[in-house]
Amino acid sequence: MVVQGENDFNLTEPARFWEIIQEMDPTWTTTVLLVPCVAVLTAGFFYLYGVIISLLSKTSVRNKVVVVTDALSGLGKECAGAFHKGGARLILCGKNWEKLEELADDLANADPTVTFPPKLVLLDFGDMDSMPEVIAEILDCYGCVDILILNSSMKVKAPAQSLSLEMDKLLMDNNYFGPATLAKGVLPSMISRRSGHLLLVNSIQGKLTVPFRTTYAASKHAVQAFFDCLRAEVEEYGISVSTINHTFISCSAHENPEATSSKSMWSLLYTKRPLGICPDEAAAEIIKTLNNKRKEVVIAPSLPKVALYTRCFFPNVFFAVVAAGVKNTDTSEKM
Repeated sequence: MVVQGENDFNLTEPARFWEIIQEMDPTWTTTVLLVPCVAVLTAGFFYLYGVIISLLSKTSVRNKVVVVTDALSGLGKECAGAFHKGGARLILCGKNWEKLEELADDLANADPTVTFPPKLVLLDFGDMDSMPEVIAEILDCYGCVDILILNSSMKVKAPAQSLSLEMDKLLMDNNYFGPATLAKGVLPSMISRRSGHLLLVNSIQGKLTVPFRTTYAASKHAVQAFFDCLRAEVEEYGISVSTINHTFISCSAHENPEATSSKSMWSLLYTKRPLGICPDEAAAEIIKTLNNKRKEVVIAPSLPKVALYTRCFFPNVFFAVVAAGVKNTDTSEKM
């Protein structure tokens, strides 16, 4: 093959190609050669990471004693199904015994050679007097607890002055005192075995507040602080503590009447239609968190995350937006 001119360049000539590369600026040459390699290596790394996480999610709970509170909720059922298929020794907790039995029957269709029949425990955080007996019953099931999923939550939306003290106490029992008491009840067993994982499924309102949810947000802030402190206390015993903060968990997108009735800017942060997550997505995140033992996870789109950073770095702007949202809501209600 003949080169027709000194300035002509044919990519089919390897020798000429490398000659031009050598004549280029060294920095530019390094960039041209390294960028594709880095891109390929990065893509390969993330692919392998995904494969490993997928494999771990199927085996990490095998033979582990897993307690799921509020197993009758959408997320609770998803977690129960995922852990049961993974071979965990499940302890399902809920307020209704008949519905717990129905859930256990649904799970019983799995292969009995690789799964354990779930054990059932009646648990109502609204009845704090029953907690000592409940904790003893949970520990009697298998003698220990490896993983505790604290999923229970009670919600209320109302102006602060309209909530009674009894309602305030009930919310605090369900969202703070109940989970904290149950966690403290299983901790001695975990400490003696120097292993265990406590995972709190908490609302994003444990880190960020919205109007008309004073007591609810207070209970979520309290339980968040409890487990943040507990994490440091039990780390020396090999016990992991994780918190997952989400916006809404919704089975379907059309379950949110607020999305159409409220026109305030602030309501966009907490409507289920654009920002909610499905129970299966939340359950997958829980399994991933158990595998990699992440300390804190926020499941939220970009807008609520921006609000979190705004609250931290620009509090005056945040408070102004909150106040404006309340005024817009009042105006729309009057119209």
